[in-house]
Amino acid sequence: DTFADSSWYFARFAGGNTDDRPFDKKEASEWLPVDQYIGGVEHAVLHLLYARFFTRGLRDCGLLDLPSGEPFDGLFTQGMVTHASYKTEDGNWVMPADVSEQDGKLVELGTGKTVIRGAVEKMSKSKKNVVDPTDIIEGYGADVARWFVLSDSPPDRDVEWTEAGAVGAWRFVGKVWDLVSQTEISGIDPLAVLANADGEALALRKAVHKALAKVTDGIDNFRFNTSVAQIYELVNTLKKYKLDDAAKIEGLGILVRIIAPFMPHLAEECWAHLGGTDLVINAPWPQADPAMLVDDEMIMPVQVNGKKRAELNVAKSLAKDELEALALAEPRVQDHIKDLTVRKIIVVPGRIINIVAN
Repeated sequence: DTFADSSWYFARFAGGNTDDRPFDKKEASEWLPVDQYIGGVEHAVLHLLYARFFTRGLRDCGLLDLPSGEPFDGLFTQGMVTHASYKTEDGNWVMPADVSEQDGKLVELGTGKTVIRGAVEKMSKSKKNVVDPTDIIEGYGADVARWFVLSDSPPDRDVEWTEAGAVGAWRFVGKVWDLVSQTEISGIDPLAVLANADGEALALRKAVHKALAKVTDGIDNFRFNTSVAQIYELVNTLKKYKLDDAAKIEGLGILVRIIAPFMPHLAEECWAHLGGTDLVINAPWPQADPAMLVDDEMIMPVQVNGKKRAELNVAKSLAKDELEALALAEPRVQDHIKDLTVRKIIVVPGRIINIVAN
């Protein structure tokens, strides 16, 4: 029985390839419990129940030294990939690939029969609301399918497969490749870490390392969609940076390594273009520089008579009188205080500047 076999296979894996017994008690007991169990909700409910039952039985029979009797330390249940279901008026299910919209109506390709769109539900062979992986890979590539599924929602929730979502992911793949392939590499090692950066290069390094820290945290905590969101922002930041210098190469080297778990094929092509040695999958995971994660600047809103009129990007160390001078010199503020007398300037440190004038 499949469930019976899969209810103790982890002990077999941990306990060695023994011929005279199911597994080696000492080795299995040293490795178990499994650190992380990942499965779909419907599958995990039954399998988890059986696996816990079997493990307690193995413990009670003296085959495992596992006092807790729990085979798994952590449990994570991922959501399902869903799709709209379709059927003809005579009740026959139709695959999404066989449905077309003509003159504002859904019809079945080949027969021309009218098709009724049903609910969005988990993909099921019986209801034919499935997308053939071969079609996805041939049309967009495996990286696109993986990126879209991970980016659309948290991994513990269902995600609806849509053609528009796949197209958007495909365009992003092209955007990343354009960013990397159009950069002059100049022989700089993509693993190199830039020191003593200033100006725009320093600002770029800060943005890159902040994104890196958030992407790493998202992966570690199964929040892949938040990692994806940070990668989108990082790509936009790198595209705005116009110099092909050491700061940009460092940023691209980090970008390529952090997209590797999501889009490995694209990452390998980008890594080769950057001049990386070996494969990117063998490259060390980048480490965020703590100094780049510290903000020494802040944005302070400037109000005139209680209404926001401007924002200042200023150093946190600026004194009160310096902040007041900058606020009064801001052109958008001057537009609202001309012909008025400034009565008071209220500075709330780190929060806001309010100019009172009449």
